Amino acid sequence: MNRTIATSVVLLALVSVTAAGCRQDMHDAPRYDPLEKSDLFLNGSSARPLVEGTVARSQLNDDTFLHTGKGPDGKPVAAFPFAITHTELNRGQERFNVYCAPCHARTGEGNGMVVQRGFRQAQSLHIDRLKAAPVGYIYDVITNGFGVMPDYRDQIPVEDRWKIIAYVRALQLSHQATTADVPADMLEQLLRGGQAPAATDAPVEIHR
Repeated sequence: MNRTIATSVVLLALVSVTAAGCRQDMHDAPRYDPLEKSDLFLNGSSARPLVEGTVARSQLNDDTFLHTGKGPDGKPVAAFPFAITHTELNRGQERFNVYCAPCHARTGEGNGMVVQRGFRQAQSLHIDRLKAAPVGYIYDVITNGFGVMPDYRDQIPVEDRWKIIAYVRALQLSHQATTADVPADMLEQLLRGGQAPAATDAPVEIHR
């Protein structure tokens, strides 16, 4: 019985010590809520301005061409910032089908599924104005939005935007392509009803 009492006393002491540490000091620690006034700083604000020249991680964007689609003159560029191969085109097609096709349709006609369900008509990517537009213009639209189209800067990484544009160019070319545009070896197989040779990863020529 004495041993039981002793054990209980020890446990009670441990609980008392533990409970003593569970004070509200951390809960009530001095801190500032957003935009709360402070008497510590001369301007009366608890929020401190960023050090001049501070850039958030991954937002340096020192390559203007890549990140804005504009040249030194501030005008949209007419070329891609990196080589476009079949790998880039395939990635562009995949991302286009995820982010663009719901409105523009997989063919780029502007009658995607959300349009068929009542959303406002999307712009066809095959109109003369967009076929003639420099790629930098399309990059700017994807990045910053245009009209009822929202911006996709947070959803689509920079390089993927360019790859989508490359695929858009391929879609536009497909609307005016002829058999003369098909390489002879591929055309021969296609005419025989066979499968075209697998695409290589050589650079693809993408016109404005």
